[in-house]
Amino acid sequence: MPWLPKRFNLLSSEEIRLLTEVGFLAAGRGDVMRAERIFGALQRLRPQRAFAPIGLSVAYMNAGRHDEAAGILAHAAAQVEPAEQAELDAFRGLALQLAGRSSESVRALKSAGENHLAHTMLGLCTSESAETICKGSS
Repeated sequence: MPWLPKRFNLLSSEEIRLLTEVGFLAAGRGDVMRAERIFGALQRLRPQRAFAPIGLSVAYMNAGRHDEAAGILAHAAAQVEPAEQAELDAFRGLALQLAGRSSESVRALKSAGENHLAHTMLGLCTSESAETICKGSS
């Protein structure tokens, strides 16, 4: 919100965390309508963070709308902090895999670097050589 001072926060970190948990409860049930409301508000409050588009994409994936989930994550890539890009790419890889777009999924997962989800989906965490990476990644 450009008219607010930079240090002004509408919600505390604890309130953001609580809303995120509620959003993921809706996402887990595939409740896209509620997830859109919650994660849409969180996206406006923290546009540079990955948790809102990831949460919304999980709702779409659980509702069977995999292509839309991948699109949400692709669109969010331009706004998310570089430090959170790998997590976004890993979830985009998951959405693309569920959508049956395997080659695109592999590319997204490989671009996620050492992200644990990406390594697991690529089958790297089952080998001993990747054990250190997979245990140390989040």
